[in-house]
Amino acid sequence: MSLKTAPVIVWFRKDLRLSDNLALLAAVEHGGPVIPVYIREKSAGPLGGAQEWWLHHSLAALSSSLEKAGGRLVLASGDAERILRDLISETGADTVVWNRRYDPTGMATDKALKQKLRDDGLTVQSFSGQLLHEPSRLQTKSGGPYRVYTPFWRALEGGEEPHAPADAPKSLKAPEVWPKSEKLADWKLLPTKPDWAKDFSDIWTPGENGATDKLDDFIDGALKGYEEGRDFPAKPATSLLSPHLAAGEISPAAVWHATKGLSRHIASNDISRFRKEIVWREFCYHLLFHFPELGEKNWNDSFDAFSWRDDEKSFKAWTRGMTGYPIVDAGMRQLWQHGTMHNRVRMIVASFLIKHLLIDWRKGEKWFRDTLVDADPASNAANWQWVAGSGADASPFFRIFNPILQGEKFDGDGDYVRRFVPELEKLERKYIHKPFEAPKDALKKAGVELGKTYPLPIVDHGKARERALAAYAAVKKTT
Repeated sequence: MSLKTAPVIVWFRKDLRLSDNLALLAAVEHGGPVIPVYIREKSAGPLGGAQEWWLHHSLAALSSSLEKAGGRLVLASGDAERILRDLISETGADTVVWNRRYDPTGMATDKALKQKLRDDGLTVQSFSGQLLHEPSRLQTKSGGPYRVYTPFWRALEGGEEPHAPADAPKSLKAPEVWPKSEKLADWKLLPTKPDWAKDFSDIWTPGENGATDKLDDFIDGALKGYEEGRDFPAKPATSLLSPHLAAGEISPAAVWHATKGLSRHIASNDISRFRKEIVWREFCYHLLFHFPELGEKNWNDSFDAFSWRDDEKSFKAWTRGMTGYPIVDAGMRQLWQHGTMHNRVRMIVASFLIKHLLIDWRKGEKWFRDTLVDADPASNAANWQWVAGSGADASPFFRIFNPILQGEKFDGDGDYVRRFVPELEKLERKYIHKPFEAPKDALKKAGVELGKTYPLPIVDHGKARERALAAYAAVKKTT
C-alpha cells in the first residue's frame, strides 16, 4: 500500500500566470495534488477601480488556464492566515508555496505567516518572480541600498543574467475533493452604472495570453525605433506591458529574455533603452523596499516644509481633463477612456498638477492609483516623487514643463490631442496646443468657443511658473 502525497497550496498574488511561475512549478514537482488559491485580502486595502476591472478579467483568464491543465482556482475573501488554515484543515495540505511580493503590507503579512505555519510543522516556501533582483541582496559597495538610478542600472545589467523563463506545467494533479470557492461575479469588481470601463477592452486583454500577445507585438514592431519613438504619444511606440507586469501575468525575466538575440535587425540602443525602462521598475521597488513610506512621505524630507495649495476646483478640472491646456487634457481623458496614459504625458500632467497648481503630489498619486490599470505601489509613488523633486534621483523642482512647448515638441501635428480632445479636432495645427492664442476667425472656423465648448486655461503658465519657483525658494530658505 503506497502512501499518498499530501496536497500543496499555491497562493497566487501578483503572479497571475502559469508560465515562469516558480511557486507553481515547485508545487507540481512536489508530486501531490495542487490547490491554487487567490485571496482577496482585507489587510491589503481596496484596489483602485481600474485595477478591480483588470483583476476580474485576469482571474477569469487564470481560472480558465488552470482548468485546461486539470486544475481549478479557489477564490476566498478575508484574512489570509484564517483562509489558509481553513484550506489546510479541509484538504490535508502540508505545504504552502507562494512567490514573494515587495509592498510593505504584503511583506509583513508573509513574514509573520511563514513563521506561524512553520512553527506548526508545515512546509512553507517562497520564490522569486515579481522582480529581476532581490532588493535585500543588491547593495552598493558600501553595503547600503541604491539611491541613484544609473549605478543601480549598471549593477543589475552587469550582474548575473536573469533566469531563463520556465514553461508552464502541462498538467496539474487535482485533489479528490475541491475546497469550496467564492464566485468571481460576487466580488462585483466590474463597474455597472455607469460602466466607465466600457472602452478598456479596445486596447486591453487582461491575462497571460494577452500579455504574451502584447510582448510579441512589441518585439515584432515598436521595439525597432523605441529609443526615439517612445516619447511621442500619437505613435504606437510603447510596449503596453505595464498592467500585465503589475498583475504578474508575465514575468520581467520573460520580457528581458525576449529582447535577447535581436541585435541583427534591431538597434542596440533601442533594446538598451527598453531594458532600462524595465530596470526603472526594479529601481522603484528597490526604493519602496528600503523606504516603505514612499507613497506617503517625501523621500527628501526638506520638502516637508513645502506649502501646498488646497484647491479642489482646480484639482477637479485636472482630473476631468478640463484645464485649458490640450496636452494635459488629452492625457487625463485618455486615462478616463482607457485606464492608461502615455508615459511622456504622465510626466506633463504630473508636473502641471504639482508645479502649475501647487497641489500635493500625494493627491495625484492617489488619483492615478484609482484610475490606472497599471497602478503599482512602487512605480506610482516613485514616479510622482520624481516629478515633484522630492524623490530619489529626482528631476529638480525647478524643471517646470511648459505644457504648450511639450505638446508642440511631442505631438507636433496634434494627432494625440485631436483623438482625446475631439472638440479641438478641426483647429489649425499651429493653434492645437494653444487655442487661447488663436484668432477669433480660426476658432470660429474650427467650431471652438473658448469658455463654452473648451475651457480657458485655469492658470497662466508664466504666472504659475513664477509662483512655483517662489514657493520652492521659500522651502530652500528654511532648510
